[in-house]
Amino acid sequence: MKTDIHPKYYANAQVTCACGNTWITGSTKEIIRTEICSKCHPFFSGEMARIVDIEGQVDRFYKKLQARQTYVEDIKARESSRVSPARPIAELELGTRATEALAKAGIIKVGQILDKLGEGETVVLAIDGFGRKSLIDLKKKLRSLGYELPKSETEPNV
Repeated sequence: MKTDIHPKYYANAQVTCACGNTWITGSTKEIIRTEICSKCHPFFSGEMARIVDIEGQVDRFYKKLQARQTYVEDIKARESSRVSPARPIAELELGTRATEALAKAGIIKVGQILDKLGEGETVVLAIDGFGRKSLIDLKKKLRSLGYELPKSETEPNV
């Protein structure tokens, strides 16, 4: 066996933890410093609620988790507002004449026009200044935005 290839062994090596706890053990280093020991580790100390976080990794993870949750909530809110019956008719961009005709008839929300369409297309066509072309444009726009158009029994072909 070769001589002088093994490191020096210290039988009374002193270990010091960041919490102040010290003990003696055998090691190839004379002095050992640790960040955590059995006195301060949450598993051994009974503080399982405390999470050992050396470089802020847990905080960064929770921030990412919160950002993801906020993003998902925003997407859901946008989707629900997109097909909301409380949406103003003016946002549909039907044209000035059709929008004004509906406003004169007291229809300013999408939910109101959906109710009228449920009664039948003849009810909607009876609105002064709102013709067949405006009805076709309205239906196309509502379908493209994801609204479910009600079926009426007396529906003429459009």
